[in-house]
Amino acid sequence: MPTEILMPALSPTMEEGTLAKWHVKEGDTVSSGDIMAEIETDKATMEFEAVDEGVMGKILIAEGTEGVKVNDVIAILLEDGESADDIQAPAEKAAEPAKSNDAAAAKPSAEAAPTKSDTTPAPAAGTKGGERIFASPLARRIAADKGLDLGNIKGSGPRGRIIKADVENAKPGAKPAANTPAKAPAPASAGLATGPSTEVVLKTYEGRPFEEVKLDGMRKTIAARLTEAKQSVPHFYLRRDINLDALLKFRSQLNKQLEARGVKLSVNDFIIKACAVALQQIPEANAVWAGDRVLQFEKSDVAVAVAIEGGLFTPVLKDADNKTLSSLSTEMKDLARRARERKLAPHEYQGGSFAVSNLGMFGIDNFDAIINPPHAAILAVGAGVKKPVVGEDGELAVATVMSTTLSVDHRVIDGALGANLLQAIKDNLENPMTMLA
Repeated sequence: MPTEILMPALSPTMEEGTLAKWHVKEGDTVSSGDIMAEIETDKATMEFEAVDEGVMGKILIAEGTEGVKVNDVIAILLEDGESADDIQAPAEKAAEPAKSNDAAAAKPSAEAAPTKSDTTPAPAAGTKGGERIFASPLARRIAADKGLDLGNIKGSGPRGRIIKADVENAKPGAKPAANTPAKAPAPASAGLATGPSTEVVLKTYEGRPFEEVKLDGMRKTIAARLTEAKQSVPHFYLRRDINLDALLKFRSQLNKQLEARGVKLSVNDFIIKACAVALQQIPEANAVWAGDRVLQFEKSDVAVAVAIEGGLFTPVLKDADNKTLSSLSTEMKDLARRARERKLAPHEYQGGSFAVSNLGMFGIDNFDAIINPPHAAILAVGAGVKKPVVGEDGELAVATVMSTTLSVDHRVIDGALGANLLQAIKDNLENPMTMLA
């Protein structure tokens, strides 16, 4: 029976994607593990591997097609001996009535009763209880070689189809895993207000020259998620100025010592480290909102906003509290480079409880950042500028001062807790040697 190849979910949040490129064409032989296509998500372009073997019978979604929903049928794979004539259109398949077992039940018992030799099922039999078992040809061959009954193997392929991995991992005599009842889908949330409709805006600017810029998947996702975040997360903001003189002096000394190793620390590396250590000092703030509960973490996983063409990524530095400044610097440079090339894997930009967004390098003095759910806070970092300050002795002096704003989710972090977190970040940056103790 032809196998439907479905649009894969390449990340937990993926709902649709663009079929960027096919690596196979109709009539090609496909083996398990072969690269079949490139799928473009809102964040990256990823390769899609075959989990089955067969012949590419029909490609249903052309290259470059956008908005392909997860689990939509994108192609048909044929088994040995099948041809394109065996392919049934989705509409025809949906209209086909379910087969009834009444006819089988109505057969005379004498005809239905097999001889003793007939009652021993073949290990790789294609039926179970009168119902056909769907398995790839390779899975059937492996099952026969290992003496396994396909009826006792639960398939993990499309539509429950048994594939190579299922047979290889199966144990002789193992019973199929019980099916877990599917959870009822969560009710769809009401549409978020996004301003005037497209028609209204176009009519407003009718007669004025303009160029329409098509939204790619990343820009659509950024627009949807940040609109939802700003409307549904109860933000509040805490601001502190941080004296950078001690940090800049310490950084200069370290960079001279690290020069032979090819390591050059940035101010942002110190900021990441200061935030990671602060989350350990104020552990109640190292948390995320999880719908009906709060998850509090042991380690500090800090996300860092990286601007790329057409959007941004927030790669996550895991266990940042335990890493040296030099290792954080090296890892951050690698993540930022691959983010700009859109080569990050989903696990590299998902997760974390806290984020840093630094626009100081663009000359921005201060700004308020939007929390990226489910994070509980994000630190907005401005530029370090020379300002007059009053010293501890009461005398006026000039210092390099950096403005910071902590955006906080009030469901997770209350005002006093947020103030303690920002104070800890400030103390770490103004006394950078203590972060290494």
